[in-house]
Amino acid sequence: MRIKKDDLVIVLSGKDKGKKGKVLRVIPDEDKIVVQNVSMVKRHTRQSKKSKGGIVSQENPIFAGKVMIYCPNCKEPVRIKAKILSNKEKSRVCARCGEELDKK
Repeated sequence: MRIKKDDLVIVLSGKDKGKKGKVLRVIPDEDKIVVQNVSMVKRHTRQSKKSKGGIVSQENPIFAGKVMIYCPNCKEPVRIKAKILSNKEKSRVCARCGEELDKK
């Protein structure tokens, strides 16, 4: 998958179309991701020794094909390319402006 944890993404389709959020979790086996404050659902949880019961809102996984990475430089959703750096490491780069997305 080209999308990684802590990437900033924008939703392209569905009920949350146009929302931006940070990727909280990536599920590569199912080709899904969990995005902060996107696809919120309510879960009814039972009380236990560890947690209090009640209705809890949490994010539901969405398909990775419904989102694109948001470039802070272009201020738009963009495709990404792989670029090989001088120290022979791969880095993800914005296909439109060329800005590196993997900043350390």
